[in-house]
Amino acid sequence: MANMLGAGPFITIPLLMSALGGPQSLLGWLVALAITVPDALVWSELGAALPGSGGTYQWLREGFGRQTWGRLMGFLFLWQFLISGPMEIASAYIGVAQYLDYLSPGMTVAGGGLSAKGGAVVVALGGLTVALLYRRIAGIARLTLWLWAGVMLTVLVVLVSGAIHFDARKAFDFPADPWRFSLGFFLGLGAAARVGIYDFLGYYDVCYLGDEVKDPGRTIPRAVLTSLLLVAAVYVGINLSINGVISWREFVPADQHPEVANFIASVFVERLHGRTAANLFTLLVVWTAVGSIFALLLGYSRIPYAAARDGAFFGVFARLHPRGNFPHVSLLVLGGLSIAAAFLPLAVVIDTLITARILIQFVGQIVALWLLRRNAPELVRPYRVWWYPLPLFLAGVGWLLVFATTPIRTIALALGALGLGVLGYLAWARAARHWPFQRPADPRPDGARAETQP
Repeated sequence: MANMLGAGPFITIPLLMSALGGPQSLLGWLVALAITVPDALVWSELGAALPGSGGTYQWLREGFGRQTWGRLMGFLFLWQFLISGPMEIASAYIGVAQYLDYLSPGMTVAGGGLSAKGGAVVVALGGLTVALLYRRIAGIARLTLWLWAGVMLTVLVVLVSGAIHFDARKAFDFPADPWRFSLGFFLGLGAAARVGIYDFLGYYDVCYLGDEVKDPGRTIPRAVLTSLLLVAAVYVGINLSINGVISWREFVPADQHPEVANFIASVFVERLHGRTAANLFTLLVVWTAVGSIFALLLGYSRIPYAAARDGAFFGVFARLHPRGNFPHVSLLVLGGLSIAAAFLPLAVVIDTLITARILIQFVGQIVALWLLRRNAPELVRPYRVWWYPLPLFLAGVGWLLVFATTPIRTIALALGALGLGVLGYLAWARAARHWPFQRPADPRPDGARAETQP
């Protein structure tokens, strides 16, 4: 849950409220929940039945055929991960720059994006993060504990202060005709839903640690659903707390009101407790964002490495540092891409992150579960999706609707990246003689050089 919260609630509220122009934007979170709850059931069944540390990569391989189409799907998941993973980390870098702008103005520019000053801070922070991770890491549990403490303290400050000073007239100050159902409304609702989904990302993180979880058949479904519902409740509470003190009219549209939108939680604390308290609170927000960057980059750098070591991705990612014995190539690539992505506006980062994951990861997993139900009925399933197949249909339709309401340019970029991924797989598979290029005379399904990394 620490990674699910992080700085997320303090940087996305202005984007959420700008999506539909008022409190009706909270409907986007309800739509996000209507998609992620049935999707969480999909994660729960797959995580309980196949509780390895590969997560999505493993399930796509098994569902679509480990030595055939599953190879392509697993590769495409890793390919899109090289886009979506750095985008997720970049959003935290952007959050750091925005809140540092409260302490030292000039970090951002009008309309969104980093200034030269903010860019220098992000590059320096990114370089420092990579440098700290450029060694074997011990004590990650202690870091996670401190991250969790920082997150909970910031959340409690906002929830308690908001409850004491809540003004319903500000929180529910709807604009004229807020429910006019038009194409613009539904596109705005899609934008709000993407922000909501971004806020909830991480409800499935336990699935990537499946082989380290005791009794995964019971623990994983409980952890996935509990994390999602608790974090959703916290986000709603934070939103109402802030909007009950600061009118949405002061920061919507977000790109036109950076003096409030960029660090809205700091403004919230300043109005209630003064500038000194707000400065301290801002440092707490920055700490939680930096902690989440550290944890995400550490965990995410291991995913391409594990797949490459398994012979399912470019072999260069399987390289270990000669002295530190850690995946330094994967760390450097993801670290560099994350820093570069931080120079994009936050809304573009969130849209790209969500859109890149929809087709291969979220929709792909739904299809994989259906294929496993059909082709592997003997597979032990400690947990089964309730009311199967209805949740699969609801989640799948929801993901596709979110994809369809994404800006055309983002959709084109996502499909273009997917097409390049297919070409990349074919070139890689041909060089490594994986499916569909293995020789017919080869007794092994992946060819005589199946273990050779190009």
